[in-house]
Amino acid sequence: MVKVREDYPLAQDGSVDINGWIDRLQQQVELEDVASFRRACLLAKEIESEAVRAGNLWSEGSSSFLTGLEMTQILSELQLDSPSLIAAVLYRAVREGKLSLVRVNEEFGEEVSKLIEGVSQMAAISSLRHPIQGSVLGQTQTQVDNIRRMLVTMIDDVRVALIKLAERTCAIRDVKNAGSDKRHRVAREVFDIYAPLAHRLGIGYLKWELEDLSFRYLHETAYKKIAKLLDERRMDRQKFIEEALSALRQELEASGIKAELSGRAKHIYSIWRKMHRKGIDFSQVYDIRAIRILVPSIRDCYSALGVVHALWRHIPHEFDDYIANPKQNGYQSLHTAVVGPSGKIMEVQIRTQKMHEEAELGVCAHWLYKGTDTQQKSHGYEQKIAWLRQVLEWQDELGSKTSELVDQWRNDIVSDRIYVFTPDGHVIDLPAGSTPIDFAYKVHTEIGHACRGAKIHGRIVPLNYKLKTGDQVQILTSNQARPSRDWLNSDLGYANTSRARAKITHWFKLQDRDQNVEEGRDILQGVLKRLSLEQLDFDDLAQKVNYPSAEDMFAAIGAGDLKPMQVAHTAQNMLEPRDEQLTLHLHAAQESAKSSDVHIRGVGNLMTQMANCCKPAPGDPIVGYITIGRGVSIHRQDCINALQLQTVEPNRMIEVSWGDTEYTYPIDVVIEAYDRPGLLRDITLLLANEKINVTAALTNTDKKQSTADIRLTVEVTSIDVLGRMFDRIRRLPNIIDARRAKPGEG
Repeated sequence: MVKVREDYPLAQDGSVDINGWIDRLQQQVELEDVASFRRACLLAKEIESEAVRAGNLWSEGSSSFLTGLEMTQILSELQLDSPSLIAAVLYRAVREGKLSLVRVNEEFGEEVSKLIEGVSQMAAISSLRHPIQGSVLGQTQTQVDNIRRMLVTMIDDVRVALIKLAERTCAIRDVKNAGSDKRHRVAREVFDIYAPLAHRLGIGYLKWELEDLSFRYLHETAYKKIAKLLDERRMDRQKFIEEALSALRQELEASGIKAELSGRAKHIYSIWRKMHRKGIDFSQVYDIRAIRILVPSIRDCYSALGVVHALWRHIPHEFDDYIANPKQNGYQSLHTAVVGPSGKIMEVQIRTQKMHEEAELGVCAHWLYKGTDTQQKSHGYEQKIAWLRQVLEWQDELGSKTSELVDQWRNDIVSDRIYVFTPDGHVIDLPAGSTPIDFAYKVHTEIGHACRGAKIHGRIVPLNYKLKTGDQVQILTSNQARPSRDWLNSDLGYANTSRARAKITHWFKLQDRDQNVEEGRDILQGVLKRLSLEQLDFDDLAQKVNYPSAEDMFAAIGAGDLKPMQVAHTAQNMLEPRDEQLTLHLHAAQESAKSSDVHIRGVGNLMTQMANCCKPAPGDPIVGYITIGRGVSIHRQDCINALQLQTVEPNRMIEVSWGDTEYTYPIDVVIEAYDRPGLLRDITLLLANEKINVTAALTNTDKKQSTADIRLTVEVTSIDVLGRMFDRIRRLPNIIDARRAKPGEG
């Protein structure tokens, strides 16, 4: 059993003697890098001393330095390596914000900093405001399973799970002096999550301690009752065990079997669970009195079993062969119940020394038996990481639905899922890239419809915020359940899951057709206006997008069945007549271009340039003008200069169309807004995030009206980029309108 904060060697000033403690620790575990480990201990000690002098102790009140030493002591029992022990020493200092991961990385290396970061991510469960909503002790609910699956996605290194187990062991030991609410919260978390994790990793002694301490705070009356019964019979039980060990030792020696014998204490929660599972009284729990036999080989296990059954009468149906049929966490042993001396029933466990190490240390026994070959070490370690992900499927707790849920779990990992919390501690799994809107619709359709805002860990975030595993999400709703049409705009990134988009679209389909027609017309006209694609026959446009009439097209846009940008593309094609058979390839003006960005009818290999007066973009209806000495100047068809040239010099006008090569093109943009500090900064930051280059900017402010007129020249690759840019600019505070400049307006 792990020692609970044993007395540390002290220096003359009364503080912990680091060197003395490390010397004692080295008797238990081999430290590959003693110097780095000592520096880590000294750093943790100095950080806490500085916090004491500054009066900046953590709210929990426990010593982060001593907790680090205690975590290290637990991990040394598991024979972990130096990076793990260094991470354990420094973890609390990082968690409390007194030490940065950057400094850890600089002074102790990337491996240590990644271990601490991984453990910190697992701490998301502990940050919940409310206890995990588990069920009666010993039972499993879907929510607990979701939390466990969430932990799997966080664990990339088996050592992360072990360090977290050590940290939670220290936490459950510390809460004995805390208030009842905190004791219950920590105990619930440890019992539902970390004791089963220790069990799945096969670390028996940690599992027993975590279960007993959690049970003590969750069911205090039952715990005290069983503890009292055990205490009353301690002397009798000890005398009985000594007599049984003496008799068994003689029989094993007579049979030539070398064995180590010991008595084994049954832990309290295990007794309580057996009493409730079998509906029996304390006196009927056979394995309160137990003996453990350790032998050299598997053959000796079965030989020793024969000696036991020859010595004492075996109780029917109380034999388990976990050697031939190991438990799912790898546990191996022979278990039998017999009628021992004085007619008292006891349990006998028989296993090899290696099985015993596996039972006590589980996955950590890997370090004890991996040998000395470096290649074997690496291969074995990778096997253990893979095994960790398999055992965390928690199969035996999922009952008859194991296969279905395990398949779902594997699909979740493959498809890159995230796991977030509701305010009351339930876990919701979503695809990576999901937003608060997606979360709201996953919880309930009506919550999605009524969503008006969201908080992450109590902080308000935009509705297109990308959720991360461990986020605690609170949805702010209104009394009026009405989704926004902007949520269907993929450029704005509000709803990214198919479920959310389907629910939103369905809501709009159920609305009045006249309302959808009206709103669809407004949406399309706004998009076409911003892109300077006006003067269209909407009935013709509807035919092009396969709708009988303009009204049907508007209704489809209003209901979310038809995307406005899809119609905008069609509108461009209507304004730009093409004759593919008469177009010839033309070299672009750019020296580095390998293919043309413009096709010119009847002419080959002429230099082209984009007219500065209207700055056409790919997809715009365009016309060419043959200049003197500068090749072909490309204009928009509605450009005032181009219209004048068609009247004055029609023989120099030429039909052109866009080619296949994608380039960036300068576009003049007009933005109208109410003036405020940081307005231009927010606009340019948005454009930078969209990777749109700004080549010119001019701002005029009307002090009387408190408005700002901003003219920008930006470089875009397509009309899709331009449309997305306008959508996002219009979402900024104080923006009145954002559109493309009309010819001659720039």
